Amino acid sequence: MSVVTESAAAPPGPSGLESALDRVGDRWSLLVVDALLESPRRFGELREALPAIAPNILTDRLRRLERERILVSTPYSTRPPRMEYTLTGDGRDLASALRLLADWGSRRTGGEPLRHDRCGTPIEARWFCPTCAVAVGDGEISGGEETRLV
Repeated sequence: MSVVTESAAAPPGPSGLESALDRVGDRWSLLVVDALLESPRRFGELREALPAIAPNILTDRLRRLERERILVSTPYSTRPPRMEYTLTGDGRDLASALRLLADWGSRRTGGEPLRHDRCGTPIEARWFCPTCAVAVGDGEISGGEETRLV
């Protein structure tokens, strides 16, 4: 008598959102990235920009973001070893996501929304198809569950 067992399907990989959160999903990591969007900074400059972060937490987040290739450290002194931190292309690509999060948070706490410099109108974030040159609604987006937030 032989027993046939069904092989279990491989569990799905992490979604796009899960992958992003694994790389930069905590408060301090996002604030470090935000602080580096303006320009490269040294450790002390990051401490000034983020006064509430403990030095050991900042060190941990900088190392983690470097492992994830969100930033790179470049020595500017060897004795003692001191680094300057610069965002990589992946790190700079987070700027739009951070702006959206900041705008979302601001709107929920009574703050000012992001505005168009030319006319002062609050801006809206939309998906855009460059081929069709049209705004795309959530119901018109495909590409697998890993890329959808709906």
